[in-house]
Amino acid sequence: MSKLAFLGGPKTVTLDPTEALRWPIYGEEEEKAVLDVLHRSAMSGTDITIKFENEFAKWMDMKYAVGYSSGTMALAAAMFSIGLGRGDELICPSLTYWASCIQAYLFGATPVFCDIDPDTLCLDPADFERRITPNTKAVMVVHYLGHPAEMDAIMAIAKKHNVKVIEDVSHAQGGMYKGRMLGTFGDVAAMSLMSGKSFAIGEAGIFVCNDRKYYERALVYGHYERNNPENVTDPDLIPLVGLPLGGLKGRVHQMSSAIGLVQLKYYDERCKEIRKTMNEFWDQLKGVPGVRAHRVDEKTGSTMAGWYYAHGLYKAEELGGLPIAKFCAAVRAEGVPDLNPGANRPLHTHPMMQTADLYHDGKPTRIAFTKTDVREATASLPVAAAINSQIYSVPWMKKYDKALIYQFAAAIKKVAANYKELLADPTEFPEPAGVWFTFGAKKPEK
Repeated sequence: MSKLAFLGGPKTVTLDPTEALRWPIYGEEEEKAVLDVLHRSAMSGTDITIKFENEFAKWMDMKYAVGYSSGTMALAAAMFSIGLGRGDELICPSLTYWASCIQAYLFGATPVFCDIDPDTLCLDPADFERRITPNTKAVMVVHYLGHPAEMDAIMAIAKKHNVKVIEDVSHAQGGMYKGRMLGTFGDVAAMSLMSGKSFAIGEAGIFVCNDRKYYERALVYGHYERNNPENVTDPDLIPLVGLPLGGLKGRVHQMSSAIGLVQLKYYDERCKEIRKTMNEFWDQLKGVPGVRAHRVDEKTGSTMAGWYYAHGLYKAEELGGLPIAKFCAAVRAEGVPDLNPGANRPLHTHPMMQTADLYHDGKPTRIAFTKTDVREATASLPVAAAINSQIYSVPWMKKYDKALIYQFAAAIKKVAANYKELLADPTEFPEPAGVWFTFGAKKPEK
């Protein structure tokens, strides 16, 4: 009988991983904070939200923070704050969640996609520079899956070409790049704080910056009740007080803000435990054929924040060309949950970015206000186009459980060591294409 569980052998993982994978972590303190908001009927107020904004800004060592109903709204406010407008181009990596860039359409602007680095999975600085045109207003830098983008190179290129920098920190709240917190490099930053993220407060987002002008523009974008003379000093904005300048309501529910105030007290320590756990997991897999960690060298002062939605890099050529989907299926059969091929599908391939006429302009929205056709051919983004056959999710462990870590690692070692048995097996799996709105493939039916 084969050693592999996929082929009838015993499973490697015998421990229950439920507690190690549980997230978010809430307790009586969060419950009390939420009930206080509820009992005061303060759900739609701003007092708790403003406290949370102030504490969040202090935590990031930034001057200003503004809360929003979602990360999508916070990112839209970031675009509005730096003046993204009709005919402008926003450069963005193709491998990211859609909310990093689609809001550009709201302003008559368009995303221009660039390729990614195959190791960091973040924006490739060289390809970013190649995509810059006279119409480029800004770049959206996504710290994808918690990995810091190469901010030194990106900031130098942006400065050289007078391009504004927006950081999307939705995957990496509290992460560091060479000793400095992510979200503090660009002109502005924004991020999701929804319940699936490593900084999880319900359904919310937040914007941060150091420039008063950007802060005020972000504040008035979706906050009608805060667009008033007390907050607005910009002469261009003073005549427009009283209404949300984006025509949208972006107020965050104060139950989420209350949770945020509590979570902020424990977040750094929880992230420290996550990093200890995930680093030990990858340390156990050093030198295993076909397997590479998606992580940073913490000796450089960089970190993976809360290691949101941990992934690994796959080298099929080291395992005889074993397809990633079959590799993942074999590891899952050993008892490792949440190990699936791929991640986000490259955004430039979606019809919304190629052919859709969303606002009845008589041409695709993507090029409705551009002077040239900015739509990318897949061949021009080779890394992003192929990446879903080279990455896979791994269990995102939040609690340090050494025995479980070793069992998960042993399962992967076992599959890698017996890959020839899988090559000989006739079972086939479809090539992973990635998905538009979440990570990894659909979980297999039991």
